[in-house]
Amino acid sequence: MSSIKIECVLRENCRCGESPVWEGASNSLLFVDIPAKKVCLWDSLSKRVQRVAVDAPVSSVALRQLGGYVATIGTKFCALNWENQSVSVLATVDKEKTNNRFNDGKVDPAGRYFAANRRIVYKMEKDEQIPDGMCIDAEGKLWVACYNGGRVIRLDPETGKRLQTVKLPVDKTTSCCFGGKDYSEMYVTCARDGMDAERLLKQPDAGGIFKITGLGVKGIAPYSYAG
Repeated sequence: MSSIKIECVLRENCRCGESPVWEGASNSLLFVDIPAKKVCLWDSLSKRVQRVAVDAPVSSVALRQLGGYVATIGTKFCALNWENQSVSVLATVDKEKTNNRFNDGKVDPAGRYFAANRRIVYKMEKDEQIPDGMCIDAEGKLWVACYNGGRVIRLDPETGKRLQTVKLPVDKTTSCCFGGKDYSEMYVTCARDGMDAERLLKQPDAGGIFKITGLGVKGIAPYSYAG
């Protein structure tokens, strides 16, 4: 296995960065900042970032077969036109639950956009890290970002065995995806909300976007919403 390298490629200072998605056609990384209510697009070639502000916490973003993107904003499934920065509602759920919102979302191989809300509560022991966003590599193994764990771990989904651990220089790792021209790079989002000044001084890249190379495995291209 080649030597693993970790670098912060974008100091975005996300309050809670999430939902990284690689767009191969533009060599760009999509991601969201949930409480800041914005969707971001980072061009890996020019290093420029474009941002679109929305009207509610945005928990996930995905590619769309028809062009543009889709996102979960508050309790709405929305279409996002990047060219004119317009948002149109495709569907709304839980209209009567004003304090609820989607927490995450992914597109499956059939092109369906799945999203989960915040009503499910899990009990965690005090020494456990919280499993957060995840992705699958080309070998069918699961990569999971561990919130408050400062790491991504590789798991065998059939046995549950941990195969690999990669530690990052920030605690609040939130999600991960594969990207790059051959999907051999991993991109990791993280958060900075809830960190005091002392912790932020020790972790100046908290809220940034990290790139990991040298993992020895490749990912697969993300699925696009078929609607």
